[in-house]
Amino acid sequence: MTEREKMTSGALYDPGDPDLAADRARAQRLMARYNVTTLDDAAERRAILNELLGSLGPRGAIRTPFFVDYGYNIHVGEGVFLNYGCVLLDICRIEIGDGTQIGPGTQIYAADHPRDAAIRARGLENGKPVRIGRDVWIGGHAIILPGVTIGDGANIGAGSVVTRDVAAGATVAGNPARPIPAR
Repeated sequence: MTEREKMTSGALYDPGDPDLAADRARAQRLMARYNVTTLDDAAERRAILNELLGSLGPRGAIRTPFFVDYGYNIHVGEGVFLNYGCVLLDICRIEIGDGTQIGPGTQIYAADHPRDAAIRARGLENGKPVRIGRDVWIGGHAIILPGVTIGDGANIGAGSVVTRDVAAGATVAGNPARPIPAR
């Protein structure tokens, strides 16, 4: 199994692998190009995102600056909007469903680190995929942790740290994010 295969499967992997380093350098070059574009450069912006991301649905909009680890593990649905300054650490798959809106400064982490100090000392890392459903609203500066699934139509309050799955239609807020009763 290659280090990339280990990484994307969530197994322990060596991030210093030369192929992974080349993949990160590719993503950095594409991000640098993307992050200096303007909204007037719609065709160029779309072309860069199509090269950077695993998939991008029609009418998907990502404001600059935008930061990723690899890009190819990110799958963005139809009509998704990511506001300024979002960070997606995509060592495993990150899926964002159609119609989802994500506020500025939001961070989505599929990347993780072992809790065992001896394994960390060996330089190994791991991760878990993140799945965000359709028509989700995520307030600015929220943090979505590895392995979290957010159901369709959920709402995530600004500044929330989402440590657990969120049910479809639920509203959560806080650190850690907890359900907010309907009014």
